[in-house]
Amino acid sequence: MGFLIFILVVVLAVAAWKFRVPLMAKVLGQSQSRVNRSINKRRD
Repeated sequence: MGFLIFILVVVLAVAAWKFRVPLMAKVLGQSQSRVNRSINKRRD
């Protein structure tokens, strides 16, 4: 049972990473393009 929970957590984490821009845009109430720019901004 613990193994199934672990697999479920891993799958949810991968899905959240793949859809991070739409999810963050929804949570922050900003446009997806703005969130995408802020995520992909170069850090020096």
